[in-house]
Amino acid sequence: MPSKDEKNLAQVLDKISKTDEPRRAIMQRVHDIIMAAAPTLKPRIWYGMPAYAKSAGAPALLTLRNDERVNLAITEKADFRPAGGADGALMPAAWYLETVDDDTEKRIAEIVRSVVE
Repeated sequence: MPSKDEKNLAQVLDKISKTDEPRRAIMQRVHDIIMAAAPTLKPRIWYGMPAYAKSAGAPALLTLRNDERVNLAITEKADFRPAGGADGALMPAAWYLETVDDDTEKRIAEIVRSVVE
């Protein structure tokens, strides 16, 4: 019998698989980047979208949404830090994606690790 984590992962993968191309490929790649950057995160469906938390019962820290564009977002449950530099005290929380190149993949992994660590 599958564990709760396995069922939750299957639901996330099913949700992604039902997305139309080319967004499905983008969402799958972002999911893979998230899981590689933070393999301890637990994927699950949260408010109808793929989400990632530290445990099955913990609040979601990241979401992957498919609206007009694919959106990777940090939820209010994550610890935010000011961006610094040109962005000063602003705290980035969401990014739209239309493609995922190597630089974008690296940035997504950085974002994920910053939320988990």
